[in-house]
Amino acid sequence: MPSAVIDLRNTDDWRDVVHRAVQALAEGGLVALPTETVYGLAASALNEDAVLRLIALKDRAESKPLTLAIKSADEARDYAPDMGPLARRLARRCWPGPVTLVVDDSHPDSLVRQLPLRVREAISPEQTIGLRVPGHQMVIDVLRMLAGPLALSSANRRGAPEAVTAKEVVASFPDELALVVDDGPCRFGQPSSVVQVSGKRYNILREGVVPEMALRRLSSLMVLFVCTGNTCRSPMAAALCREMLAGRMKCSIDELEDRGVLVASAGVSAMLGGGAGVEAVRCMAEVGLDLGDHETQPLTEPLARHADAIYTMTRYHREAIVAQWPSIAERTQLLAIDGYDIADPIGGTVERYRQCAEKIKEELKMRLTELELPEQD
Repeated sequence: MPSAVIDLRNTDDWRDVVHRAVQALAEGGLVALPTETVYGLAASALNEDAVLRLIALKDRAESKPLTLAIKSADEARDYAPDMGPLARRLARRCWPGPVTLVVDDSHPDSLVRQLPLRVREAISPEQTIGLRVPGHQMVIDVLRMLAGPLALSSANRRGAPEAVTAKEVVASFPDELALVVDDGPCRFGQPSSVVQVSGKRYNILREGVVPEMALRRLSSLMVLFVCTGNTCRSPMAAALCREMLAGRMKCSIDELEDRGVLVASAGVSAMLGGGAGVEAVRCMAEVGLDLGDHETQPLTEPLARHADAIYTMTRYHREAIVAQWPSIAERTQLLAIDGYDIADPIGGTVERYRQCAEKIKEELKMRLTELELPEQD
């Protein structure tokens, strides 16, 4: 029977297409889905027969495990409970998107242990697993409605080029698929980058959409300081933090980014593009730090999501952040370990700014010992 094709671009009801794909997968069918990279062949990872048919259809070597497509970065730790800070950082910053992360899967509490035996062998033959959250809304919607994850592979015959259109999928598999969802040419038209993460190091197993230079930046530790207007406390904290981290890492402040450390600041009520307060600039200049080029910025969702550690000046700042983005609560803390607020010096004398900076520096001495810095060669 010819593979059924639905053109997602011309459908009157997106939800109906999602429901049809979910039903086909739940019934053990193989479905070709569009992603941002190339078209993928998907089977429910809860259905052993479907996964085995997928492997047979692809004539896939046993040494090449299937990818496990999951709903979100948060769900990754259900399948790889031992994911370290670097792996969690890349998942948070790269997903949904064109990166497959290969991580350790030896933990006894991994949800992989609940999948059928032959499925486990197909996705995790050597106690590592390739996880991905594809950056296509159709796939994400299917995953949200499906009972479990998807076993995923590129929709092409072994040795043939990856399919970047539904027409190419149908040409390769004219009558073996339950459904082909057509959303036109894939956005990138090349495979995902495959990155293996072990401890503090990563290794690119396959060059793909995301180049090595971008992955290096995405893997960097990011420390974010937050106050109200981003004119005084948080930029002073960021400047002092850079100086202290450079000392710990035995490099110059300008070399921190190349060493895998980013330090930023923002404000919960900040305007974009303003400058640091005059007194803050003067106060930092007295200790050899330059805030002359600082530009204020509001705290945004991408900044909050990308930050590994967020330190706020007051309880109000933390409460405002957590109320807006509850998922980052565990990464958001008061800068002061004892829980007191660092008062805003705005409108005060330079001496008041000096006292504020000294309090920030004392807290940083303790807070920075908590950070897991990148491994240096």
